[in-house]
Amino acid sequence: MSPAATPAFGAQALPAWKRAVLKVGSSLLADGGAGLIPDNLEGIARFVSDSHAQGRQLVIVSSGAVAAGRAITCSAPAAGAAMAERQAMAALGQVQLMGFWQRFLERPVAQVLLTHDDMRNRRRYLNARATLGELLRRGTVPIVNENDTVSVDELKLGDNDNLAAIVAALVDADMLLIASDVDGLYDRDPRGNPDARPVEAVAGFTAELLDSAAGPGSTAGTGGMRTKLEAAQRASRAGIGTALFSGRRPEVLEALAAGRLHGTLVQPGGSRVTVRKHWLHNAPAQPGAILVDPGAALAVVEQGASLLPGGVLGAEDDFNRGDIVELQLRGEGVSRRVARGVSQYSAADVRRIAGHHSRDIDALLGYNYGGTIIHRDDLVLT
Repeated sequence: MSPAATPAFGAQALPAWKRAVLKVGSSLLADGGAGLIPDNLEGIARFVSDSHAQGRQLVIVSSGAVAAGRAITCSAPAAGAAMAERQAMAALGQVQLMGFWQRFLERPVAQVLLTHDDMRNRRRYLNARATLGELLRRGTVPIVNENDTVSVDELKLGDNDNLAAIVAALVDADMLLIASDVDGLYDRDPRGNPDARPVEAVAGFTAELLDSAAGPGSTAGTGGMRTKLEAAQRASRAGIGTALFSGRRPEVLEALAAGRLHGTLVQPGGSRVTVRKHWLHNAPAQPGAILVDPGAALAVVEQGASLLPGGVLGAEDDFNRGDIVELQLRGEGVSRRVARGVSQYSAADVRRIAGHHSRDIDALLGYNYGGTIIHRDDLVLT
């Protein structure tokens, strides 16, 4: 029995969201060796457009580059060249994939290719976060994929389901939306079990739950339902809920834009703010500190402001951009810790811009990572 013949998923309220990551799988965009097909993209593009009209932001994680590349060349892969072939096909297909999305979306699309090193290296992680944030601010639609052309197996981020969960945390998304060729999660594989029942809500993860979702994905993609649950689990740990639904049903996409989900809703493991603040409170800080004057301390503590260079007196010891550091109040015989957060600048840079206006950062450093030394979203009081 096919998933379409099994009991339908009823409507449930989708949690309110302002920013989401939408993952679209190869099964919706590619047809075996025939390359990219438009059958499902019109409904998905309409959902994106409706979301934008409601003032929401979307980052799309899109599969399909390798499938698109394979459709361009007809030659058989050389023996033992699986990695090189996949990388070559990704390079060929990525251009096709971006043009394909732009055909259907009203807003400009922007290609963003990420690697494992981008997520592991704190400086590059922050750069990727800042770039995606600026693209969203400018009203574009970032299309994210793994940079398969340079990735190697031992450093790959993995399937695009998990990449989408990583990106959701990277951009501080409210929701992770995973569109595929199935309606949602079932208590067993509906393709071989006529009595499979829909699972409309997941509040926690067990080995039995993950095992029940084991099984291959489509011929065009690399992930099945288990990888989607693993991605949802990763997102849940970051305080982000996940919706699993069919990207082939226009009525499901229309309902989704109206705040109703026909699919599976995976609850977050806590609020996004709570999870991030907990990390900032408990992650080990670097030995260094940023020294602030009473005015800056008051703005940070009492007004919930970001830390600007004008209220900074200097920096102690050494730390790098992306490190968690302490903020210490200095002045009138007082020296005490008031907060901690992720510094956008190294200790050397902080010393050079301390006491200056944010607009002077470029002239002082020759570059800038934004007008704040620590953004309020990356800061907790101590």
